Amino acid sequence: MNRRATLLFAGLGLAWGIPYMLIKVAGEELAPSVLVLARTGTAALLLVPMTLLSPRDRAALPAVLRRWPAVVGYTVTEVVFPWLFLNRAEQTLPSSTAAILISAVPLAGILIALATHRAEGLGARGGLGLLLGTAGVAALVGLDLSGSDLGAVAEMGVVVLGYAIGPVILARALGDLPGLPVVAVSIALSALIYVPIVLLGPGLPTEVPSARVLGAVAVLAVVCTAAAFLLLFALIGELGPVRATTIVYVNPVIAVIGGALFLGEHLTAWTLLGLALVLAGSYLVNGTPRRAEPVAVREAPSGAVVVH
Repeated sequence: MNRRATLLFAGLGLAWGIPYMLIKVAGEELAPSVLVLARTGTAALLLVPMTLLSPRDRAALPAVLRRWPAVVGYTVTEVVFPWLFLNRAEQTLPSSTAAILISAVPLAGILIALATHRAEGLGARGGLGLLLGTAGVAALVGLDLSGSDLGAVAEMGVVVLGYAIGPVILARALGDLPGLPVVAVSIALSALIYVPIVLLGPGLPTEVPSARVLGAVAVLAVVCTAAAFLLLFALIGELGPVRATTIVYVNPVIAVIGGALFLGEHLTAWTLLGLALVLAGSYLVNGTPRRAEPVAVREAPSGAVVVH
């Protein structure tokens, strides 16, 4: 990995490692759906002009719009439902626990591939990875959380499932398109979907949120969404889409450290054990040789892209 790739990797790891902490902060004053709208709306204001200003990306927009069923499917599974349920779950769960549970996405992705007959058998290494990952989740859910957290854990299950399905849609139906216009349309569509949800639900805040919350939302939108995708496209250009997937092993570590340092979250032995087991399991499963699918990925943020 050259110096540029190392810097890109570090930047993206940070950008996708801190959202859990920021969601916890913003959730103190904003309803989950309002936070999704604020984040997607702000990010769309950045991503859409970037797309329109790039001749190559602007030219790809008609092709993106023609594949609207896939775009809608990707948007719903990767952003609309996961971001809402993640925000809801973090009202109860520590941000570090949420990050560790999400790091099980590669395991869920393999199970989906097996269930749809899109992957070969995992073999001994992959089987061991699934067992370790499952044990890590069990350590968190069964030993580190109280019964009152189980509803939030179920919501995290929705997040993990969505994050596992979204990249499948992206790679198989949109993988030949440039990544930026796909993401820009998806984020803008998410914002449009949440406008009536917010207006008919909790409504917009009656008071201006605190500077702390506004700052958290701004960083979520600008750094963790818009800038993160630009870093991702550059990283895929340096390392390729497969090696870029290793970013999923960095994010929960940063989230755990951030939660402990800045939010005062208590780290138990079971938290650390769960983190180690889930990451080891995901690594073993992702490292299992499998027959590659005939899908062009180019710049599209396939597989590895769990949008936090």
